[in-house]
Amino acid sequence: MSQLRVEEQIGGAILHLKGQFIGGTETDELRDALKHFSDQNQNNLIIDLENVTYLNSTALGVLISAHTNFVKRNGKIILCNVSKSLENIFVITKLTLVFSIADTIEDAKKLFN
Repeated sequence: MSQLRVEEQIGGAILHLKGQFIGGTETDELRDALKHFSDQNQNNLIIDLENVTYLNSTALGVLISAHTNFVKRNGKIILCNVSKSLENIFVITKLTLVFSIADTIEDAKKLFN
């Protein structure tokens, strides 16, 4: 079962993630989805982490690589609905300095303007 759901929006997309991303097929699926957005020259992407319970270093690497790719094209990835446990991972790894993180999808949309 897919752990990704894409919601196309005017001027961008929202990628809803669910479950654990631990470097298996779910992480490959995430990498492919992010590559697809990049190939489509999609510049604004919100990644909703509300239903994500865990991200390992491989999954974080996929997100960082996508972020770098988007920034090169003047695009932006915003993470939202980050749980406390995931937030700790982002703080410890200093990725809060890399990613824009919003509380909600609505807040994330405002950051694009």
